[in-house]
Amino acid sequence: MKGESVQGSVMKTVAHSESRKLFAEALEYIPGGVNSPVRAFRGVGGEPFFVNRAKGSRVWDVDGNEYIDYVCTWGPAILGHAHPAIIRAVQETAEKGTSFGIPNPLEVNMARLIRSAVPSIQKVRMCNSGTEATMSAIRLARGFTRRDKIIKFDGCYHGHVDSLLVKAGSGALTFGHPDSAGVPAAFTQHTIVLPFNDVDAVKAAFAANSGQVAGIIIEPVPGNAGLYLPRPGYLQFLREITQSNGALLIFDEVMTGFRLAAGGAQERFSIRPDLTCFGKIIGGGLPVGAFGGRAEIMDYLAPLGPVYQAGTLSGNPLAMAAGIAALEELSKSNSYERLEQLGAQLESGMKESARSAGIPVQFNRIGSMFCGYFTEKPVHNLADAMTSDRPRFAEFFHGMLAEGIYLAPSQFEAGFISTAHSSDDIDKTVKAAAKVLSALNR
Repeated sequence: MKGESVQGSVMKTVAHSESRKLFAEALEYIPGGVNSPVRAFRGVGGEPFFVNRAKGSRVWDVDGNEYIDYVCTWGPAILGHAHPAIIRAVQETAEKGTSFGIPNPLEVNMARLIRSAVPSIQKVRMCNSGTEATMSAIRLARGFTRRDKIIKFDGCYHGHVDSLLVKAGSGALTFGHPDSAGVPAAFTQHTIVLPFNDVDAVKAAFAANSGQVAGIIIEPVPGNAGLYLPRPGYLQFLREITQSNGALLIFDEVMTGFRLAAGGAQERFSIRPDLTCFGKIIGGGLPVGAFGGRAEIMDYLAPLGPVYQAGTLSGNPLAMAAGIAALEELSKSNSYERLEQLGAQLESGMKESARSAGIPVQFNRIGSMFCGYFTEKPVHNLADAMTSDRPRFAEFFHGMLAEGIYLAPSQFEAGFISTAHSSDDIDKTVKAAAKVLSALNR
């Protein structure tokens, strides 16, 4: 098998003895040895390595191996790792206290920054994770509309919320189990799952559930089944059909918020959803979540309204300080232009490397997010993504790791570029890809 030769060469050239010891110990104390399933390398084979340091575009494992990192802590590290402004903000804030459980000025500053960047936001509530944000947004949509049904799309992952773990993406997809044990069927009976980019399916769902749909929740650019883009006009169609049916449009921008633009995907596609979920970048690398939207909807939340939501650590000062520093740094320079340039450089280089190697690859990209699928078929939805040759991706992953390039250890996860990446980093990555792809086609 080709994969054995490639992975075998990796094991000979990359020393992971300390990581192996740590993983063996972790298996004794932590389910699967990891605290988030996709980290376990089950989608690519082998064992995960352990990192003890990160800086800029690089991470270093406990064995001293250095990698150019395109996972970027799954998106938050848009400025690269250990950015001086973020480190300084966290240090200065920690000296005043790590948690209060009392309102603090940083929460107000963060809310102001989000509202000023995202025109659809009038009020915002902080929480502690993207999962909390989507869970709360769904509850709020149901409370505001007094309806029960929610439409989501297959391959879109909105955190491990019971009612949304139906045909999800991310780690659930990697393991081949889109639905989770422990979720009663009754919890998902009001969840309608449709194929992404299918206009007729949405029309049919509204027709079959007239007056019952509270809202649509969608990743405007799905990044948890790899990465694929909405067809031209699709998001506008969703905006129009929700408005005409009295339902809310919820954008899950946990991943795309402040990454595709200061105003997220909704800025790039000129769409104003009713509610938006945030996370990742607004915490500067610390745990965070938020959801916001029109004031009339948000005021349905307690203590003003009947929809309850709470959190002991919501608005945590360390997360707020780190996130504020990140957003302020992004606004100071041509960050998004730079990310676009680096993304375009990577896209053209990777496509040329695949062509030269004679291997069919669909390389999807928007801004600083990307994914390569080993398939001849263009990828517009989950069904297309599932045609990808996953064993070949596993070979490619391990080959790139041996070359010092760390990609997401799953075919069904997006990659990320940071402002700390350099043109030389991209060149090195493209050259490594050309080498590995050529080896795979021998």
